[in-house]
Amino acid sequence: MWALITGGSSGMGLEYARQLAGRGYDLLLVSNRDVELKAASAQLREQYSVTVTPHFQDLAEPDAADKLFAWCTEEAGILPDVVINNAGMFFFKELDGDDLDRVQAMMNLHMTTVTRTCLLFGEAMKKRGSGYLLIMSSMAARLPVPGITIYSATKAYLRSFGRSLSYELKPYGVGVTTVCPAAIATPLYRLSEKWLRLGVRIGLIRTPRWLVARALRAMFHRRRVISPAFMNCYLPFLIALLPGPVVAALWKRLK
Repeated sequence: MWALITGGSSGMGLEYARQLAGRGYDLLLVSNRDVELKAASAQLREQYSVTVTPHFQDLAEPDAADKLFAWCTEEAGILPDVVINNAGMFFFKELDGDDLDRVQAMMNLHMTTVTRTCLLFGEAMKKRGSGYLLIMSSMAARLPVPGITIYSATKAYLRSFGRSLSYELKPYGVGVTTVCPAAIATPLYRLSEKWLRLGVRIGLIRTPRWLVARALRAMFHRRRVISPAFMNCYLPFLIALLPGPVVAALWKRLK
């Protein structure tokens, strides 16, 4: 059994790799961080005695999914049983003309690459009659607020896309699960170790281990969408109740 994990060299991607290796899966790890990727692959081989094949690639390029599919199926000769679409990026600021390049990179990474990856691998899984696709969205999919304008919009797209695709692929034996976590203690948000530890201690931030265990359980049970953590229940609702002038005033103070 093989699992492909994008963004697999650190954070949640590395935790997906650990837990899938613990289930006996051989791993295809993809990352644009070459040093971290090699170190993570060596660590996983030693700890779990599984085959780990690293692949260095920038998934924010427009044709990244096509290149990834060709590498897996043609060069490596592997059609994975599980594909974890985990690679992501984040920034918090008011948008301006200087952000066009990284806005485009985020849109490519979160939407274009994930969409094409799911369609390419999903079609091959349909022909085989089995497989699992997991898409990492976010609670931010329900939070169209300033500062995370592009991030929340792309995550909303992923939530909608994954849910719809799950209905289309289910009759062919392919499961699609979209995960919408609240705050998770990973380097993605660039919080200091102090604030991450405090958030975990008081329960506002969850650990990657906690999240990944629930995500994989949902995936193997073929659930369509999961939104783990209590914060998912109240924060989007509370923010939706805020009047527009209040949101504008808060943003003025934050930016």
